[in-house]
Amino acid sequence: MESKLSLVEHLEELRTRIIKSLIFIVIATCFAYSFVNVILLSLVKPIGKLVFIAPHEAFITRIKISFFVGLFLSSPFVLFEIWKFISLALKPNEKKYILIFGPLSLIIFFIGASFGYFIVVPIGIKFLLSFATDVLSPMITISKYVTFVGTLVLGFGVIFELPLAVFFLTEIGLIAPKFLSSKRRHAVVLIFIVAAILTPPDVITQLLMALPLLVLYEISILFSKFAYQRRKKMI
Repeated sequence: MESKLSLVEHLEELRTRIIKSLIFIVIATCFAYSFVNVILLSLVKPIGKLVFIAPHEAFITRIKISFFVGLFLSSPFVLFEIWKFISLALKPNEKKYILIFGPLSLIIFFIGASFGYFIVVPIGIKFLLSFATDVLSPMITISKYVTFVGTLVLGFGVIFELPLAVFFLTEIGLIAPKFLSSKRRHAVVLIFIVAAILTPPDVITQLLMALPLLVLYEISILFSKFAYQRRKKMI
């Protein structure tokens, strides 16, 4: 039998996991900085040319690019630390789920990030640049552009985890599909709030994040129903 950790021990464990995750992120960020010029060339392809309007902006943006890429590269290690912390709260028979949901969460994160980079970002940029006219010429700063791309890519990587997280929570008995269905209206409001926070202040980009989130929520309900029925048969 494993002894339960006290609140202080849980907080200490959380602190340890956070510190390890930050170390992974810093190392990955430093590594990414070595390739920042190559990454920058790839990032600007959809838009052509970018400018900077402050003396320090180009340098700060290089750090920002390295940080975003560092977050992406360190995601396997960060997810590992997250699942290790979660495992402390699981029963012995539930720890087996980590072996399945751990790798799956990484794969889904990459799928979500790819969806954001290859689908949502080009659509968003095309829409926003369509407002250019003879008297309105786009002059996009590198800092704003990197923030736009980085936020969307990482944001979609995270939100794609929703069905898997719901499936996992249903498997261990923390939520039920009935609860998710009853809170659908609240979820819709929350989804649009999240989309407004994670995207630039324009309706189209917000919809590009909100609509997939709504679909993911409905998929989550289906996953929850499947897990709930499976759990009932096992009891």
